[in-house]
Amino acid sequence: MKRMPWRYILLTLILAVITVFSLGPPDVAQAASAKEIDIKVNGTLKSFAETVKGGADFLQEANGVLVFPSVIKAGMVIGGEYGEGALRIGGSTVDYYSTLAASIGFQLGAQSKSIVIVFLTADALQDFRDSSGWKAGVDGSVALIEWGAGEDINSTDIKEPIVGFVFNNKGLMYNLTLEGSKFTKLKKE
Repeated sequence: MKRMPWRYILLTLILAVITVFSLGPPDVAQAASAKEIDIKVNGTLKSFAETVKGGADFLQEANGVLVFPSVIKAGMVIGGEYGEGALRIGGSTVDYYSTLAASIGFQLGAQSKSIVIVFLTADALQDFRDSSGWKAGVDGSVALIEWGAGEDINSTDIKEPIVGFVFNNKGLMYNLTLEGSKFTKLKKE
């Protein structure tokens, strides 16, 4: 029996991933309305305030908060992730955004996570809002915050202008990156 060359196996895997992503998960295949996004953002911010000690006070001090309630990541060697969210300033939604990222490497399966990106300076927020497609790690660096259990976020010495939090229904997720994630403004009614 003749063995298949690696390029055919790789091509088959790439076609399978493209097929999976073209079908997409049910909640990604049909974009959410502004109202649906706002409801999910409210739930995510409530969860954030309950998960992160001092989180509610920390968010009150922010110049802006970008919230993605559900970012779906799926992959089989080649992967990608997508989510929709809202930018809040002073507690009100001012714009809607999508996040998109791709990756290659050992990966198989799918997962959902929530992302909260906090703009601590007016300049960082304005640079983000002025961009037509802001890419983490290129247009601005997002520092993912890690701290010990029981520690209050307000007692953490944060010097970066943009900080990010990634969590799921089990709590904060560590050792993740937002590098390469692209954030694009959406038109929502």
